[in-house]
Amino acid sequence: MQTLSVSDIIKATDGVLISGTVESEINSITTDSRKAEHGVLFIPLKGENADGHDFIKSALDNGSVSLTERDETYIDGTVIKVKDTRKALGDIARYYKMKYPVKSVAITGSVGKTTTKDLVYSVIAQGFKTHKTPNNFNNDIGVPLTIFGIEREHEAAVIEMGMNHFGEISYLAGIARPNCAIISNIGMSHIENLGSQEGIFRAKMEMTEQFTEKNTLFVNGDDKFLQTVSNTPYKVVRFGLSATNDIYAKDIVNNGLMGTEFTVVHPAGEFRCEVRQPGEHNIYNALAAVCAGLHFGLDETQIATGLRDCEYTASRLEIAEHKGMEIINDCYNSSPDSVRAALKVMQYTTKTRRVAILGDILEMGEYAKDAHLGLGKSAKELGIDLLVTAGENAGYIAEGAKNTGLCDVLSFATTDELKSNISKIVKSGDCILVKASHGMEFFKIADEIKAI
Repeated sequence: MQTLSVSDIIKATDGVLISGTVESEINSITTDSRKAEHGVLFIPLKGENADGHDFIKSALDNGSVSLTERDETYIDGTVIKVKDTRKALGDIARYYKMKYPVKSVAITGSVGKTTTKDLVYSVIAQGFKTHKTPNNFNNDIGVPLTIFGIEREHEAAVIEMGMNHFGEISYLAGIARPNCAIISNIGMSHIENLGSQEGIFRAKMEMTEQFTEKNTLFVNGDDKFLQTVSNTPYKVVRFGLSATNDIYAKDIVNNGLMGTEFTVVHPAGEFRCEVRQPGEHNIYNALAAVCAGLHFGLDETQIATGLRDCEYTASRLEIAEHKGMEIINDCYNSSPDSVRAALKVMQYTTKTRRVAILGDILEMGEYAKDAHLGLGKSAKELGIDLLVTAGENAGYIAEGAKNTGLCDVLSFATTDELKSNISKIVKSGDCILVKASHGMEFFKIADEIKAI
């Protein structure tokens, strides 16, 4: 993090200094009191189980500067009172981004945000010293912390943004102020909170509320919602597999689980690319990265190198061999679209048995039963040999599979029950997909298989 002063913090938050001096310098910002020390600003947040305000004194004792919402007197240390510490975190990030500007691209979408982020970063890093969102820091806490990671040497930033309610993307985009943005697709993630796919579309489009003719939006032109974006004050560039898009892929060669090769066609020419992750959905993710690379002025060789050499975040279609088993670990999160994409990937295996281990997709609301039943049908249609489910809603996946004639189906009530039986289910020669929403903790299943 580059330096801010206490005066900067007061200006950014409209805060009031209640003790200490404005001369202190801030070289790091944390919401974890255990990391509070000299040169650090501690921002206490209220959580479900704890309130960071209870740790302000220990942070001050360690030499930290602190924010607070409370009317308390602090004899030692520098403390700034603000109305809302969580909002203050965003306000400081917005101020920081304006004080230390770099060209930036924001990424959102229902499925594949993190993989797209990894690809975009890998491409842009071929030409610029680039910072990216670590892990899944894509909410109202993670995005500010990502922005604080922009150092003096950085020339560009790739910022992932997630949401599950209206107004969240608007808020995050207002903090990050990206030069351009990517919306990868409109699926059914968080549909319980947003009401419909139309609602999800509107929520994602909040990204552009502050866009002008100086900004560019890259959208999946094959998506039935995103292809309707038109008559905008900002530039819109469409990517996809259809030749009607501004940038598209052709001559696709499927290399199985090793990935795909394809030719990118863009307004100035065409070039051959390779992506070392399987599935058609990853071609779309790669095309989004191509758009960003071209926008940032990179040449075709740099873009192709970035796509080929991309290092992906763990637990996103992560493929590993273990004792004759091929494990596809995609258990970080789940949605109906991403489950279907992962099931399609299993078609590329050379193993003798395809085993899909699927858990609940959360935040589906009234759509949950029908969505899970539909995935059971997809499992049959896509050639799954053995379907294993865990969780209440995942039971509908099993029901849907049985209704369409898939006989080999096992269902468990909980993740832990499945975990205790997994060694009796999988065997050498299997291709095994492990996928569920993050709250199902299916990493336990993946780890248990690897421990066999």
